[in-house]
Amino acid sequence: MKKFIETLKNIFKIEELRKRIVYTLLLLLVYRLGSYVVMPGIDPTQLGNLQSQASEGLLGLLNMFSGGAFGNASIFALGVMPYISASIVIQLLGIMIPYFQRLQREGESGRRKMNQWTRYLTIVILLLQGPAYMANLHVQLPEAAFLFKGFTFNIFATVVLIGGTMFIMWLGERITDRGLGNGISLIIMVGIIARLPFALFAEGGARVTQSAGGGILMLIAELIILFFVFVATIALVQGTRKIPVQYAKRIIGNKQYGGVRQYIPLKINAAGVMPIIFAQALMMFPLIFAGFDATRGLAATLSNPSGFWYNFIFGTMVVAFTYFYTAVTVNPTMMAEDMKKNGGFIPGIKPGKRTAEYLDSIMSRITLPGSIFLAIIAILPAFASMLGVDRQFAQFYGGTSLLILVGVVLDTLQQIESHLLMRHYDGLMKTGRMKGRNGM
Repeated sequence: MKKFIETLKNIFKIEELRKRIVYTLLLLLVYRLGSYVVMPGIDPTQLGNLQSQASEGLLGLLNMFSGGAFGNASIFALGVMPYISASIVIQLLGIMIPYFQRLQREGESGRRKMNQWTRYLTIVILLLQGPAYMANLHVQLPEAAFLFKGFTFNIFATVVLIGGTMFIMWLGERITDRGLGNGISLIIMVGIIARLPFALFAEGGARVTQSAGGGILMLIAELIILFFVFVATIALVQGTRKIPVQYAKRIIGNKQYGGVRQYIPLKINAAGVMPIIFAQALMMFPLIFAGFDATRGLAATLSNPSGFWYNFIFGTMVVAFTYFYTAVTVNPTMMAEDMKKNGGFIPGIKPGKRTAEYLDSIMSRITLPGSIFLAIIAILPAFASMLGVDRQFAQFYGGTSLLILVGVVLDTLQQIESHLLMRHYDGLMKTGRMKGRNGM
């Protein structure tokens, strides 16, 4: 404990790090305040039906990612999900379209152009989601909730929603440039954490009043289980398979270069949280067919996050998307060519094609347990709900929210540690290096 306090003192001794932390916290505070600013022209006392709708199901997930802004009819109601969707589409285009492939290879200039295309696509998505959100408001809220009515008000509200999301994107970019960590990821994480106290109080109230049964002991047991789920998730995020790489010796003049052994860290979960996001996006399609009599029953079955078929299909899709996204992001052929160009080789494996085949076989083997573990984490909230845990609190037992929390926290801690180590301070761990970082 003493060493931890000393580390905190060292963090605030570094002026640059202190400024970055304060700057990040201030911008996150601005985001949280904006989440409670109701759109102009809507009575905030009439939002009961909307908040009930956003408390469960798939819309509950969207509400959690926006930090409750979706259910508050806030100017930030659409959150950063349109930007995330646009980023996913641009990444996929980078695989299939030669123009975007060239941009990816152009370095910083290419990255700027890709970011610009992402912003344009975000606006297109917002032009579709904004009117859809307003249509949902008109269905859920009474007419008395709208101080202004008509087509003009809907256009005005859509512009406000678009402006809110673009402002969030600007905040995220400012945090990334002048703050600490990845701005968009931190904004999502803060939105998720903001719901944790309410979910915990709801679960604690239900246990204490015996409405859920078990009393305070059951609540303590749930918190212990949640702790071990966090530990398992950290192991999944940090888990790597290290492949030894030997570099040939080169003598230039009187100096010897190479001849050292390094490692290629192959992540067990190379796809990260993307498979769950893809699967959740596809699981929302049944809602489109909910209005037709012929498909209403199927839509109801596949729209129930606690149902068997929903979780079976969801888990299967997570496994499939894990393999797909890993195949997209990890290119064994390119890794083998880079090693060959730099005079590196895997001991016992012939450079070139054989090395690529060896790396591909290793990735296939470690991706299987990683994908299964990821699918289990994805459907854990449903199991928690079946066992009597409050729906809001159950969301923290797994799924996208848990992976985002763990991933963002670890990334932020690693950045803080790098600042400390650069200035010859001890890191956040006793060894001065966070285990698992960079495959070490």
